[in-house]
Amino acid sequence: MENQASQVLESALHLPQSDRAFIAEKLIESLDVDEDSPISDEWLQEIRRRCASTDKGEVELIPAEKVIEKVLESLE
Repeated sequence: MENQASQVLESALHLPQSDRAFIAEKLIESLDVDEDSPISDEWLQEIRRRCASTDKGEVELIPAEKVIEKVLESLE
């Protein structure tokens, strides 16, 4: 199994950045399943809509450092 994973990884590393990001996103999503807390269909649709908006560049992403900095400034 480890050999197969290494081969898949090696192949994936040669893909364009956008393809690698897509694969990474899908792999992470596959790990986020928690059977004890199911997600409603409505939330799944919203999550997919937001991910698609982000992938298409329709939303402005703000780095976490800037968000934290603004929050800390507002607390002063």
